[in-house]
Amino acid sequence: MTVATWNVERLKHGRELDEILLLCERAEADILVLTETDERVRPGGYRHCFRTACLAEISPGLYRPTENRVSVFTNYACLCRHVTYDRYAALCVELETELGRLCVYGTVIGAEGNRRPSFKTDVLGQVGDFSGLAGAGKKLCIAGDFNISFSDGYYFTKFGRDTLARAFAENGIRILTENVPECIDHIAVSEDIAEGMAVNIRERNIEKRLSDHKGIAAEITKK
Repeated sequence: MTVATWNVERLKHGRELDEILLLCERAEADILVLTETDERVRPGGYRHCFRTACLAEISPGLYRPTENRVSVFTNYACLCRHVTYDRYAALCVELETELGRLCVYGTVIGAEGNRRPSFKTDVLGQVGDFSGLAGAGKKLCIAGDFNISFSDGYYFTKFGRDTLARAFAENGIRILTENVPECIDHIAVSEDIAEGMAVNIRERNIEKRLSDHKGIAAEITKK
């Protein structure tokens, strides 16, 4: 299974849309989570797309009617959709995969960055979501823009890093991308999925030409 995520920066580089789509498709992801995205970014090859609520609902002067914060693309069948604390910032779909039932939680933590008071609210709200799902025995894959680097001083707050790391540890969730430098977009999965598996991390848009974020993918295979 390959999971990929990328923040496409509200399609600020829309003139390169074809190239952005090509890069998404080259990730060859079974689960693709795009953040700060737009309905116009729809990679080929996927039967299903799930989106957070349209941002123009809350601020029509700031956002285009095609913008949303998170989209999940997959060919896996969706069994149900779980409510999240903020329908604009995160979505959770439970999929039937070769690894069993998997709750894919796509997220942007802190739409205004990690320095505003709203960031703490987002962190705590989403931690509540993770904990509730894990407590119910759900296997989790959490992917998206965390606005936190875990391995260096690139971009983080101590509160955000410590709170997320503690919540993941308490709920048996492993951050597959935590050692990637200058990385604030992450993929984390339940330990019982990661245990005994080999993980290969791939990066794209490293030069940050098509977005101000690198894309990241985790290929998870049996050892």
